[in-house]
Amino acid sequence: MVRPDNRPIGVFDSGLGGLTAVREILTLLPGEDIVYLGDTGRVPYGTRSTETIVKYTEQAFAFLVSQNVKRIIVACGTVSAVALGRAKLPPVPVTGVVDVAAEAAAAKTQNGRIGVLGTPATIASGAYERRIAALLPSAETVSVACPLFVPLVEAGRFSRGDKVVELVAAEYLEPLQKAGVDTVILGCTHYPLLSDVIGALMGGGVTLVNPGAEAVQHVAREQAREGAADRAAGSVKYFVTDSIEGFSSSAARFLQRPVDGSVAKIEIERG
Repeated sequence: MVRPDNRPIGVFDSGLGGLTAVREILTLLPGEDIVYLGDTGRVPYGTRSTETIVKYTEQAFAFLVSQNVKRIIVACGTVSAVALGRAKLPPVPVTGVVDVAAEAAAAKTQNGRIGVLGTPATIASGAYERRIAALLPSAETVSVACPLFVPLVEAGRFSRGDKVVELVAAEYLEPLQKAGVDTVILGCTHYPLLSDVIGALMGGGVTLVNPGAEAVQHVAREQAREGAADRAAGSVKYFVTDSIEGFSSSAARFLQRPVDGSVAKIEIERG
């Protein structure tokens, strides 16, 4: 019989976008405690150097390990693409979003043409292209850096009918439309909030892959095998590296529900 493990699951993101993964945990694994770390004082990571991203990642891992987590979900697409192959890993399992999203896209595509939307650092890393090529050598991958998506979502601009968002999205999606992709990886935790806009522009025949959701589904399978928490409902602790003022309203946007849990600011070396 598998013994329950009531230690929390750690979730790390460069900002608040990783709360879209927390939302999935609350749905799929409601009995699990969660410790969320959003590095809001140093966001965004997507335009930073590899060395800096690796440094920030290792600092985040150290903090989450200090919180006695049993595993870590790296919800940040940039960290998953750039740092996981370079950073010193913690003594607990780590699940990034690149591998699981690439596997989902390779399984879902019907015509072998896959689009990837991501931050400049994620796209420059080539991580998705390499993983998709290993899984599906015949696939054609079209990748587009979308630097304006994160600030737009942070500003609450992600709904259909918003002319600014739709104009920016139309420009980013044009190469994917021309290539005839039938599957699109939303390679940043902010992008699932743009699903309605992206889906409408790409059309009903295109499948959108949410990497955070895929990572949580992977973890749910692992927890079922290794020992999920044996409580009816878990708790969430939120930690950020900048002011907590306005956190609840911003976080609720990503969680799509009111914030229920403690919020605290921690100090991590700036740089």
